[in-house]
Amino acid sequence: MFPQTELGGDPGAVRAYGERVEELGYAHVLVYDHVVGADRDVHAPWNWPYDVHTTFHEPFVMFGFLAAATRSLELVTGVVILPQRQTTLVAKQAAEVDLLSGGRLRLGIGVGWNAVEYEALNEDFSTRGARSVEQIELLRALWTEQTVTFDGTFHTVTGAGLSPLPVQRPIPIWIGSASAPGYRRAGRIADGWFPMHAPGGELDEARAIVDQAAIDAGRDPASIGMEGRITWAGDDDAVVTDVAAWAATGASHLSINTMGAGLATVDDHLEVLSRIAEAIPTEHR
Repeated sequence: MFPQTELGGDPGAVRAYGERVEELGYAHVLVYDHVVGADRDVHAPWNWPYDVHTTFHEPFVMFGFLAAATRSLELVTGVVILPQRQTTLVAKQAAEVDLLSGGRLRLGIGVGWNAVEYEALNEDFSTRGARSVEQIELLRALWTEQTVTFDGTFHTVTGAGLSPLPVQRPIPIWIGSASAPGYRRAGRIADGWFPMHAPGGELDEARAIVDQAAIDAGRDPASIGMEGRITWAGDDDAVVTDVAAWAATGASHLSINTMGAGLATVDDHLEVLSRIAEAIPTEHR
């Protein structure tokens, strides 16, 4: 997981991070998305984790850069806040990243939590869940059909299409959510999902909702990927234990987060990831 909030202002760190994690054998790099942050003084009391001073690279531009710096690393948004962005423009940006990277983009999407950001982007915060469902349908049409005519509740496209199309047709779409409606959307229409819980009872409950929604939609729950997340807090052995726990759940993917642990430089983050790469047993790689 690229440490956006700690290394976000240094383009050299982006290249160094991407090149080194690929060398270490990691399969993908995941990035967060926020376009703007809120000023805590203007929006007091502000009890959310990020503000106007928190650094974030724009994911599609960053991945265009990393596409040239890497050869095999999958590029994953975890997640792009889809309903605050224009759908057809997202389709074009994602298609370009997928093309430039040789088919290495995985588009994680979510509906977000920051109404200030929605206002700044001139999008409706209150309809974000319903709009995201329609957005996914339109994205897939634009990625697989040369000409698209679409008449939805929120979108109208008349005889238009992208060129060039992406390598992956369609690009995989994964959903990140911490609520039952999001879990149900993942089960109905997503290629995978990002749970917000560690292995245990809450994850089991969330997964049951995803699986039931998949069954209700006539899909095989086993076909839906699941990416876990581990946060390193100074204990390499604890990470190895957590990797085994996620493997036991049947997770298809796993990200390791090194943010928030007091690591000051990109080399510090990469040193931790190097040790973890060596410590993880072969059967869990």
